[in-house]
Amino acid sequence: MGGHLQACDHCDAMVVRYHSCRDRHCPKCQTLAKERWIEARQAELLATPYYHLVFTLPHALNPLIQGNPRCLYDLLFKAAAETLLTFGRDPRWIGGEIGITLVLHTWGQNLGQHVHVHGLVTGGGLAPNGDQWRSAKKGFLFSVTALSTVFRSKYLELLAHAYKKGTLRFGGSTSPLAEDHAFHVFLTELKRAAWVVYAKAPFAGPEQVVSYLGRYTHRVAISNNRISGLDGDQVWFTWRDYRDGSKIKVMQLEAAEFIRRFLLHVLPAGLMRIRHYGLFANRHRKQKLARCRVLLEQPEREVRPKESVKAMVERLTGRDITKCMVCGRGRLQQIAILRPVCPAWPTGPPRA
Repeated sequence: MGGHLQACDHCDAMVVRYHSCRDRHCPKCQTLAKERWIEARQAELLATPYYHLVFTLPHALNPLIQGNPRCLYDLLFKAAAETLLTFGRDPRWIGGEIGITLVLHTWGQNLGQHVHVHGLVTGGGLAPNGDQWRSAKKGFLFSVTALSTVFRSKYLELLAHAYKKGTLRFGGSTSPLAEDHAFHVFLTELKRAAWVVYAKAPFAGPEQVVSYLGRYTHRVAISNNRISGLDGDQVWFTWRDYRDGSKIKVMQLEAAEFIRRFLLHVLPAGLMRIRHYGLFANRHRKQKLARCRVLLEQPEREVRPKESVKAMVERLTGRDITKCMVCGRGRLQQIAILRPVCPAWPTGPPRA
């Protein structure tokens, strides 16, 4: 991506600053985007408990997902959101419109395919006529058993509809599913399987919500600090084995297999991995959240003006990126631009 060369105006030390690729799957280029997103969401937090739920797809769907990632990820968002909104509107639970943020994750600790969405849900909702804030029961939102049943039913209904419309593509191990009978049997097996919806304890306050957002919203399949070694065709990385008491272990993979697993989690171009529903839906978010704050007697949060990269890094880390790291006295000045370089083909250009 190129970069630029800087020199200290006091000690003449040289520093190379490489340009960000800005790809959302890059473990190095998401930090500032994450911080800006979190601060934008801070102004929308309501003075109510928040709950963290996780909706997971059965692994039996993984081969079909690999051939139809955009379609099946969209169905996951839709089924999870409709399930939560349905429960929120039910007077037995809340009887109002809740706020939902869903974040897609497709990986497990070993980089295997483990497709799920994390849901951040308000512990209450706005009454249909907008004159009351209705809180959930203390320390409890919805029954996860009931959520699992409804979530499974909604997802399989949407999947069957996609099949009838001819939206799904079949190839490799999923080729037999192109036949009506085989697909019907596949749906029946999925219906018999246990679908997992997991709920964590409610957050203690808005500060914990923001901390949560930072950990989950802009995470990629693996971070640089988990890669512990590279030797020829082998890669070592650390992972947490939840089935063995959450022990930290080291996994060794051939480089090709490591790359294959990582690429499983590269999302289709343009697919939104963070989506908002209910009170947080983009179309009426501002008006409905303003009404909720009135009912909750919550003052408006101050929105921080947009900052430069230099100002933001200095506020978050206390570090001035224009200050020389060698002498600590001078300032770094740009003296040259490093143009992007296309690497030469190792064995000559590819043949036509």
